[in-house]
Amino acid sequence: MFSQKGKINYGPSNASSKPEGSRTIAKEGRAVEFRLSNLRAQSVGVGGTFNQWNPLSFGLTRDGQWNWKGSLLLKPGRYQYRFFVDGKWADDPNAKETVANVFGSKNAVLTVK
Repeated sequence: MFSQKGKINYGPSNASSKPEGSRTIAKEGRAVEFRLSNLRAQSVGVGGTFNQWNPLSFGLTRDGQWNWKGSLLLKPGRYQYRFFVDGKWADDPNAKETVANVFGSKNAVLTVK
């Protein structure tokens, strides 16, 4: 699951004020938060068209309730992504839109406005 927040600029003047657990893919854009609840997971990442499908470049952090979350800045556009849980690709159970991929599973789709 993801959510969009207001437009943020993490340029040089406020680069140190990024929220903990956030990553920057773009210098300007919308903060998009990814969330996944998983009681058994030891590690969760997100791979998608915004990071060349490299889930190790965007790891989520766990809170005390076994909810995993992290945010990053994305420019407006349409993106596909999947969670990477303990070394295996996983669906986003809360995705509102999905598309079939060449591996026989589905990628979640998010649109950043």
